[in-house]
Amino acid sequence: MAWIHTIPMEEAGERLREMMEQQRALYPKEYASPVSPGGDSIVASHTLMPDALYHIFAAFGEMMSPDLPLSRAQHEMIATMVSVENRCFY
Repeated sequence: MAWIHTIPMEEAGERLREMMEQQRALYPKEYASPVSPGGDSIVASHTLMPDALYHIFAAFGEMMSPDLPLSRAQHEMIATMVSVENRCFY
């Protein structure tokens, strides 16, 4: 498995913290608790590029908005099928 340098939140500068907080605010409430206690995640792999991190993951947050016509279940079904087709584990 490849190793990707990441910046832990306790070492993050102001800009990285700001971008993380802003993108997290857009996520559904079910995403509030981290799944992996170690903090390893696809989001963490972008900590060297705070602006890219925000734009990439804020887009996901916007696409999961409860204001859109699809239900949360429909969003999850689409995400699951995309992952299956891409042979991803997440």
